[in-house]
Amino acid sequence: MKVKLTVLCENSVVTPFGVIGEHGFSAYIETENGNFLFDTGQGKGLINNANVLGIDLKKIDFLCISHGHYDHTLGIPSLLTIKSPLKIYAHENIFANRYWLRPNMPPKFIGIPFRKEFLETLGAKFEFIKDFTEVKKGIYISGEVPRDPDYEMIDPDMKIINENGEKIQDTIIDDFSMAIDTDKGLVIILGCAHAGIVNILNYFIEKTGKEKIYAVVGGTHLGFANEKQLNKTLEIIEKYNIQKLGASHCTGLAVSSILANMLKDKFFFAGVGAVLEV
Repeated sequence: MKVKLTVLCENSVVTPFGVIGEHGFSAYIETENGNFLFDTGQGKGLINNANVLGIDLKKIDFLCISHGHYDHTLGIPSLLTIKSPLKIYAHENIFANRYWLRPNMPPKFIGIPFRKEFLETLGAKFEFIKDFTEVKKGIYISGEVPRDPDYEMIDPDMKIINENGEKIQDTIIDDFSMAIDTDKGLVIILGCAHAGIVNILNYFIEKTGKEKIYAVVGGTHLGFANEKQLNKTLEIIEKYNIQKLGASHCTGLAVSSILANMLKDKFFFAGVGAVLEV
């Protein structure tokens, strides 16, 4: 299957003409088996950037939400003004009451501020899944990814406040990624990789039965990684002979620079306007 991926929302831009950056992520993916959107960013740039880049969002078959953080979901209402009704694949936990709680700072709500019922009145047709799912031939959503603590960093500042007011560690179990089967190998799309990039890549290899990963694009969460986790990531890139790594969003500038230096022409900055064609 041939694939074209265009980054619509990201912290930075790689084209200077008319697009805008924002902290978040969204990618438009075109395939022989249909087009879809992965995440929506914060909603500040989605529609503008799609228009500037000549992308018709009415042509998408579905939206996949990687997880329930504001910087991946605030564009949903704007998207629903363009395409409605719209099937949305996600985990039921995306509407959890999420906060970022850091010492000596006021609490920051980082979840989805919209109620499920509100989005449904705009045309959202949620299909909640937990397991690995082939949504179209050769197009897969990870579902819940098993966690190996050696390959995952849990952010201690991310909490869920439950109905009793208790602050519970948020493991972000709803973290989804996607994979597309191509002639060159799997193309894997990450939102923030809260499940751990190594865990995610190993899981897709296990569940698809494929042996090769051609490309990985999206937020790797390596901006928060220690040296051990970064080295494990580099090892798996070599193990699967990954030919393209498009790092963005929560990878961070420092780690992106390290990856660019190490991977050379296998690396690219997946800012707004970046395109991967396979």
